[in-house]
Amino acid sequence: MDEPPSWIAEFTVTPRQFAAHLDAIAGSGWTPVTIGALADHLAGLAPLPPRPVLITFDDGFADLPGPTAEALARRSLPATAYLTTGALTPDGPSLLPPAPMMTLGQAPALERAGLEIGSHTVTHAQLDTLSARDLAWELRTSKAVLEDVLGHPVHHLAYPHGYNSPRVRAASARAGYVTATAVRHALSSGRDERYRIARLIVRRGHTLADVEAWLAGRGARTAPYRDGPKTVAWRWYRRGRALLRGPEFAG
Repeated sequence: MDEPPSWIAEFTVTPRQFAAHLDAIAGSGWTPVTIGALADHLAGLAPLPPRPVLITFDDGFADLPGPTAEALARRSLPATAYLTTGALTPDGPSLLPPAPMMTLGQAPALERAGLEIGSHTVTHAQLDTLSARDLAWELRTSKAVLEDVLGHPVHHLAYPHGYNSPRVRAASARAGYVTATAVRHALSSGRDERYRIARLIVRRGHTLADVEAWLAGRGARTAPYRDGPKTVAWRWYRRGRALLRGPEFAG
């Protein structure tokens, strides 16, 4: 978007920037794949193609089934979209602030355009602060809603804002997901963990040179690696705050 809502502006790029990023990927010699292909590799079921790269989108903003999917299709670039089901349903339960969103009914069109669909929970809460019951509800309900709309199993999850923990990862596996992506601000690898696959957030301030550096394997650390003390401390702080305030938006 050229003029995004202020709360999401940091995590958006302009249409011109987006086109330049996609052109860089298309011309890089890397092979775009979906999360399903990486899942098969991490499970030891199939090899990855040479130099794989994944393009992912979270939430389900209104541009996704329109100009975003069209820009990908023009370049024959597959991608994976993780949808927040409550935000795509009129009056649905959602912690996302107001923004133009697609509808659940448009999800099949995304698949026809070449995007794989995954879950991004129901409300976009900080999963690592929820009770066991609320966590299971977020994971299982979003999965069931998407499967009902698409007519087939949904195997992949993205943690809202990447917030996860050993408890959340175990619950994701029990809910029937095959993979789960985090953020980690890092490059993934062929040794990455299936239930916290690393991703890089493209922020508004990132330049084309930044994207080209990532494609060359520079400018970010490589997963897997253990959580640092600051990550663990931040998780415990947010968990305590959630006990006082209730579930909070992950953003």
